Amino acid sequence: MEAALQGASGTGWQDDVFRVLKDHDVKHVVYVPDAGHSTAIRLSEADDTIHSVVLTTEEEGIGYLAGAWLGGERGALLLQSSGVGNCINTLALQVCAQFPLLMVVTMRGDWAEFNGWQNPMGQATERSLNLMGVMTWRADDPKDVAPLLHGAATMAFNGNSSCAVLLGQRLIGEKKWVK
Repeated sequence: MEAALQGASGTGWQDDVFRVLKDHDVKHVVYVPDAGHSTAIRLSEADDTIHSVVLTTEEEGIGYLAGAWLGGERGALLLQSSGVGNCINTLALQVCAQFPLLMVVTMRGDWAEFNGWQNPMGQATERSLNLMGVMTWRADDPKDVAPLLHGAATMAFNGNSSCAVLLGQRLIGEKKWVK
């Protein structure tokens, strides 16, 4: 069985994620595969100016993006809220080194979640990020994605800040088991 998205409002906001990353001269998109990020991942992989890197675990992305910044290039980490738990200790690297860290987080354990294992980290994601010094903004409406991501990218890249945009489950659509 696999999960399928039900009721997602098209891919306009998903295209916005990629467009805003391009507008901010992001050259590295690192991710653990996720259906909510599939459009941005596909577009990143097809773009010859972007290094699209599949990670084995989300915290690797923080170190990768620190290295990209040391090399003079910008990047973004695409991850699911369950992966935020994997990153908590590694976020100390950004706190100590003060490099820009931009994360786009698809939420689980949120509205209409079908998998109870996703609930604990999903409910703790924003607070956990905030406790580690990450500024967060939440998008539940497609029209909010581009301006929130633009603002987060501006703050990350111009202020060497750690910023995350949380893409709520209502935005992504309800997941259902498909047989």
